[in-house]
Amino acid sequence: MNAALKRFRIVAWIVGTFLIALMFVAMPMKYFADNDVLVTAISPIHGLCYMIYLVLGFHLAQQAGWKLWPHTIGLLLGGTVPIGSFFVERWAHNRILEEHPQAADPKVREPAA
Repeated sequence: MNAALKRFRIVAWIVGTFLIALMFVAMPMKYFADNDVLVTAISPIHGLCYMIYLVLGFHLAQQAGWKLWPHTIGLLLGGTVPIGSFFVERWAHNRILEEHPQAADPKVREPAA
């Protein structure tokens, strides 16, 4: 679970950063300065990162044993709201550590499946 949590946390920050850049920099430039260069560049990157976020979030939720509703769905929707992925990442991290304290120790190895 350590590796799944770490991967999710990293991609959540990447998704959040690209979504903020898209919503608060690229979109205003497109509509107020009539320049869509940043939207054209950032949108596909955010889209790809969000798909990775969905896969890693679902994998993390499965490893944690969470039910589909509300925990897994809430986790997955966190990347759709600007700055939401930062809060969801922190919430998921804290919840995982509460439910699975061994996830806090990076020396703990997961059994081979």
